[in-house]
Amino acid sequence: MSCTRTSLAALAVCVLLLTGTVGCGSDAAREREADMAAPSPAGKVLDDTDSDGRHYREVEEGRAPEVGIEVQPDVAGGGGAQGAAEGVDRGGGWDVRLTLRGFRLSPAGARARAVAGRGLAYLFVDGRLVARLRTPGHRLPADLVPRGTHHITVRLYADDGTVWAVDGAPVERTADITASEAGTAVAPTPSGPAVSAPGNRDRTDEGRGSPDRAGKAS
Repeated sequence: MSCTRTSLAALAVCVLLLTGTVGCGSDAAREREADMAAPSPAGKVLDDTDSDGRHYREVEEGRAPEVGIEVQPDVAGGGGAQGAAEGVDRGGGWDVRLTLRGFRLSPAGARARAVAGRGLAYLFVDGRLVARLRTPGHRLPADLVPRGTHHITVRLYADDGTVWAVDGAPVERTADITASEAGTAVAPTPSGPAVSAPGNRDRTDEGRGSPDRAGKAS
């Protein structure tokens, strides 16, 4: 009888040990699977930086996002019917519209990590950062564009602040606009290669270089 009780007790201990071992193993396996499922950092961080010291994040050209920019006078906001008919803006600023391919703008509160095809669009006027965009549309106030010709550049960034890049150059696009005397602006003019911020290299590739027609880059 005592032998039977001893055997049963030993069997119970073995079952508990086996159950515990299996349970621990399952938890570890689940953790490994979760780690494998989590997206790894996209691209390769380079030593090169933009003018603000943000590092480029290199991705393959076939997987790189693309951006286009269109800048037009805000005739509805400042020019009214006459301004619209003349194609000028009488103090209403400029409408900026982005065209994105292979890229989604992250909402506010997104985690500060680099995920392929995600991030923000930074808007520059003559190399100076004026806005971080989470939507494809933006109104550029007239006081940011005084009389003369200006380079309006959009550049794509990951949520961790690195710059999406291909072949060592940032993914960006530039359009030129010309503002005339105070309160009036004329339609945008074609720009050359996208050299918009100090220290950056030219990009003339379709989809990431210079505009393909007046006031537009797509």
